[in-house]
Amino acid sequence: MYRNQTKEIAIGSVKIGGDNPVVIQSMTNTKTEDIEATTEQILKLEAAGCEIIRCAVPNMEAAEALREIKRRIHIPLVADIHFDYRLAIAAIENGADKIRINPGNIGSEEKVRAVVDKAKEYNVPIRVGVNSGSLEKHLLEKYSGVTAEGIVESALDKVRMIEKMGYDNLVVSIKSSDVMMCVKAHELIAKECPYPLHVGITESGTVYSGNVKSSVGLGIILYEGIGNTIRVSLTGDPTEEIRTAKLILRTLGLRKGGIEVVSCPTCGRTKIDLIGLANEVEKMVEDIPLDDVRVAVMGCAVNGPGEAREADIGIAGGIGEGLLIKKGEIVKKVKEEELLDTLRKELLNWER
Repeated sequence: MYRNQTKEIAIGSVKIGGDNPVVIQSMTNTKTEDIEATTEQILKLEAAGCEIIRCAVPNMEAAEALREIKRRIHIPLVADIHFDYRLAIAAIENGADKIRINPGNIGSEEKVRAVVDKAKEYNVPIRVGVNSGSLEKHLLEKYSGVTAEGIVESALDKVRMIEKMGYDNLVVSIKSSDVMMCVKAHELIAKECPYPLHVGITESGTVYSGNVKSSVGLGIILYEGIGNTIRVSLTGDPTEEIRTAKLILRTLGLRKGGIEVVSCPTCGRTKIDLIGLANEVEKMVEDIPLDDVRVAVMGCAVNGPGEAREADIGIAGGIGEGLLIKKGEIVKKVKEEELLDTLRKELLNWER
């Protein structure tokens, strides 16, 4: 798939932009100053597949906690700063691999320059972030409200401000909770911005609605070759963000690896608890270290073998029993209660 070419930026040990793959990011929802809770959550996110983590830094205690948190984790750490430029400086001094600021709410140009000078001293990238909700009054008046054009102009104004200060180690983020406005804004900025883009649908909602909105918005943007890091923003357990992000990238062909589970939607022929079984299979395969294996979970023995033909391995339910299928061929019949264990044993001893 075509990828929009941007400047390459290093965030700790992870490189983004250029020819590098799209990277998955998330954000903690713990109090950052609670080092134990924040570290515990980051380690869970790492295990789920998170590759860059962002923490809110609302006070100096949180900024100082970054040093110990970074010592305990294994992925780049980003500090999220609003309003107080001194927190950005402290975050950099305490080891943040990148800082996220909106220069519009940091304060005067002198304060922004102080942050830029510190970032330059430590060679730490700055993510310039603009949300639709933070658009300046003159842009709201110019465009008669919040628009994609206004979001892009706001972001580029801030990028040029930092460039004039002699710094171009930048990542740009423009977000909106309006999916199609967000898509349009990314289409516009990709034509003008040489820096990597962090993509997400902000305030997208709960796990259900947020997954749908993020999948639609990120799917369109990524399919157009735009975006270098992504975050699925959900009101819920952040590990769910990682699961969804991985699936979006895999669906678009931008990420390989892992076990893909496909299942039929059930119908009147279904004789087993297919919904429960499919969910159990999806959970069961998470800790099996196989790459690019497709598992099919089908509801009946009538169409199951045919529907599972394109999968590497599959199971299909019958009345109190089920079939184990490989490449569309029935391998054996087992009791319904043995289906899950049979499938797991096959995957643990997998040979193509």
